[in-house]
Amino acid sequence: MVHHFLHTKANAASGMAVHDDCKLKFLELKAKRTYRFIVYKIEEKQKQVIVEKLGEPAQSYEDFTASLPADECRYAVYDFDFMTAENVQKSRIFFIAWVRSKMIYASSKDRFKRELDGIQVELQATDPTEMDLDVIKSRAS
Repeated sequence: MVHHFLHTKANAASGMAVHDDCKLKFLELKAKRTYRFIVYKIEEKQKQVIVEKLGEPAQSYEDFTASLPADECRYAVYDFDFMTAENVQKSRIFFIAWVRSKMIYASSKDRFKRELDGIQVELQATDPTEMDLDVIKSRAS
């Protein structure tokens, strides 16, 4: 009963609930590097953010961008590996807001991002060129 009350309260503040799975999968990506990326979508009927797609560690950035729908919004997290100028292997966790048109994604983005503790870089893209690999590389370092 208490849990339900908290849930409703959080809901009232933003109008958007976050499914527990969203955080659990993110923690796995962050701690164990179980996934290369996670794509989240807003279930508008339930008014909650859910996990839509999980990318295997071996999947590429192209696989990731291919899984974003051309005409709908999504949130995503991408674990980007890169070499620094000193040849040190590093990784950065990106939060990507793929915003096509809908205000609902723009208005609940900050609250959803706060739920994912460990985001290192945020990127907002309204078309594919705004999140191509060169952009990711320049923002990572």
